[in-house]
Order: sequence, then C-alpha cells, then structure tokens
Amino acid sequence: MLVGMTAASTLPVPAAVAPRPADAAEPAVPAQPVLDVVVPVYNERVDLEPCLRRLHAHLAATFPYPFRITVADNASTDGTLAVARRLAGELPGVAVLHLDAKGRGRALRAAWSASPAPVLAYLDVDLSTDLAALLPLVAPLISGHSDLAIGSRLSRGARVVRGAKRELISRGYNLLLRGTLAVRFSDAQCGFKAIRADKARVLLPLTEDSGWFFDTELLVLAERAGLRIHEIPVDWIDDTDSRVDVVATALADLRGIARLGGGLLRGSIQVPVLGDLGGPPGGEDGPPRLRPDAGTGLRLQLPRFVAVGAVSTIAYILLYLALRGAMGPQEANALSLLATTVVNTAVNRRFTFGVRGRQHAARHQARGLLAFAAALLLTSSALFALTGVSPTPGPGAEVTALVIANLLAAVLRFALYRRWVFRGRRAQPPQATVQPPQATAQPPQAAVPLVGTVLPRPGGACTSRPGPATASHGSAASHQNGSGR
Repeated sequence: MLVGMTAASTLPVPAAVAPRPADAAEPAVPAQPVLDVVVPVYNERVDLEPCLRRLHAHLAATFPYPFRITVADNASTDGTLAVARRLAGELPGVAVLHLDAKGRGRALRAAWSASPAPVLAYLDVDLSTDLAALLPLVAPLISGHSDLAIGSRLSRGARVVRGAKRELISRGYNLLLRGTLAVRFSDAQCGFKAIRADKARVLLPLTEDSGWFFDTELLVLAERAGLRIHEIPVDWIDDTDSRVDVVATALADLRGIARLGGGLLRGSIQVPVLGDLGGPPGGEDGPPRLRPDAGTGLRLQLPRFVAVGAVSTIAYILLYLALRGAMGPQEANALSLLATTVVNTAVNRRFTFGVRGRQHAARHQARGLLAFAAALLLTSSALFALTGVSPTPGPGAEVTALVIANLLAAVLRFALYRRWVFRGRRAQPPQATVQPPQATAQPPQAAVPLVGTVLPRPGGACTSRPGPATASHGSAASHQNGSGR
C-alpha cells in the first residue's frame, strides 16, 4: 500500500520517484516509496490511531515524495493489530507487519529488511519528537550527503522536556558509550533515526540485539564502517506515562556493550568498510573491505595504550616484588620486565592497534623485544644509579625508581609500536565475510541521489506538539516499544 504525494514540487528528481502533480490522474500502479517510516508497537491500541493519523497527515502535507508508513506489531495482545489493519485500509500508504515476538530491534530489522524504499526511518509511536524534524532528518540521506541520520536530545540546539532522572540516565549512558566503545555520536537511544537502505542491507545482518540496544549496536557498527552519521537537534517532550523498565533496560544495555565491545576486540565481529577510512572504499567497485579496527588514529590508540600500560606496570611491580626475595634487583627486574613485555605486546597488538589473527604474531613479538631492551636499559640504569646513592635501598625506593624509568620507557615503546612494530598490519586485510548485494539490471534505488537540490522546509499544520488527549498511553505498553530514553 503505497502513496504518491499530491504536493507539487519543482525538484529535478528521477521519474521513478518524482512526486505526482496535484492535477495528475491517479496512477494505475502506486509509486515506489522514497521513504518508509516504521513505527514499532506493542499493546498500543489506545494511542496508535491518533498518533498514526497525525504522522500520516504530517507526511502528506510536508513530504514531497512518495512515502510509506509501516506499523510493526510486536505480538500485541490488546487489539493493536486489528486497529493497525483497519487504519491500513483507510489511509493510503500505510502497511502492517506482524511479528510473533516482542522487541524494537526485532521489529526494525524485519521491517527494514523487507522494505522497497531507498530511505528507511523509524520513530516511536508516542511521537515524543516534534515531527517538524522529520524532513531535515531524511533530507541528507535522500540527497546522498549522509548514510545515517539521528535525532539528538543532547546536542546543542535541542529543546528537551523531561525529568532529571531520565536526563541523568541518558547522559550517563552516552558517556559510558564514549568511554567504552569510543563512539562520537551524541545520543544513541533517541527514537528518531533514518538510514539509507543500501547501507542497512549490509549492516543489519551484523546486528544481534532484538531490544533497545539495537539502536546503539547499529550506530557503533556504522561508525566503525566509516559511514557518515548526520545529527540534528530535536524538540523532545518526554512521555510521562512511559512504562520503560529502566533497571532491566540498563542491565540489557550493559550486557550489549560487553558483547559488542568483546566481539570487536576479539575480531569475531567483522565490520565491512563502507565509507572513507583512508583508502579506496569497497561496496560498489568490489567486495567490502573489513576494517581492522576503529582505533587506528592517535586519539583512540593513546588512551588504550595508557590503559594497557597501567595494568602492565602494576603486574610488573607485583612480579618484581615477588621475585625480589629470591634474587637480586637486576635479575628480578629483567625477568619481570620480560614477562610483562610479552603480554603487553600481545594485548596492545589486538586492543590498541587492532591486529587480529596469528599472522605475523611472532614477528611482532620479536620486534617488541627491542622495546624490552630499551626498557631494560632504562630500568637497570635506574637501579644502578639508586645503589650509587644508597648502597642498600629499600623496596619502596626500588619500586619508585623502576616506575619512573618505566614511564620513560613507555614513551619509547609507544613510538616503536606505532611507527615500526605494527606498521605493516594493513598489508593483508582479512577477507570480507559479508557478501555485497548482487548486481541487478537496474541500479539500487538508494544509488540515485537527488543531486544539487534543496529540499523544502516542512510547513503547514501537523507541526504542533501533541496535546494531552494524544499523549497518554495504553495501560499495557511494553518497555520494548515506547518512548525513547
């Protein structure tokens, strides 16, 4: 059930997606939608109709291209599916997808995978985000400027009305993402996102989460793939009747962060390079390249190296103190330094510099011995100088001298790792495990950007915020599908 828009437009778009003039006859075959807006719902019988009618009216008044609205029902038990099917029969361009299991991520994965539209979006059924931001959200994707677009409640210019508790949780969660997964986007969980279908076809099979963490997982994978993510500040009014289980959702997010971060670190999650990461992109001209690791820049490598070095130094000191009772300071220093250097090289190889697999591992360890030799020279000299000052220094003085010498050695070690030890890691990138889309007689719809055009700003009615009559939720709403956090 697709719809051709009646709003006139002077945009020079391809005939396959051009909007129908107001005085044109109804086409025999519905136009192919340019945009598919998915609304995942679970037990939203009360709120679905007013929100869906408002969304449809807004798109009909402001969106200049054919669109579709897909209601993705997650096994509702309160009659939501019947309401959705009735509305699909009344409103042109509304489709219904029914799933037998709950989960926002599951609904979006299924709906986006089956959609024919070149631009895919979703928003929460409560319409907490002002719909005036919908056209600015998808315009960079239609034009080909960006690959994903997200609404942000945390960026400058956003106007948000919500309680202090949710504000703190949202900011804390995004701060946690920056610290653990080194993300650059500002708001992972705003229920207002869009993606180009050609990129979604590659990234969706890599996602595993079926709930709230799906958004974060998709954005992290997109960022690692080098895609351009466009952010827009939104006006947001929190749904005070939301039934999101904060504790359960937070625990699920923590598990998701651990799973995703661990998979990226171990190399079990292979992300194809789809954007510009400093080399020829894959995709259109060949199979997607796999990105060795997101942390290839100094900004990401340095904090990881420092974290590994801190743990390594603690282990080195503890091992030195354990050996010190059985041998002299120079021997204890050499053995403890050698053991921790081997581990340090292995961990930095994978975690800091993103080198996976056993290929060249022995060569990297052999090169790492040069860093060991430099550290041994510095620490041995420090112990020798210490005995020159005090013939019988105590354990505290020895440890202090060794830590200072190790700090100097760490600077040299990082330079060696970055410039020489792991410099050749991109010579033979791993083979891509994600197959590119099969070539067809016609190019994908998303490959036809509206080049050199400026989309009109949304206007008309339907830009006002929902009143109290449409802001309440049904009594059986699930935490899987409700307002964003």
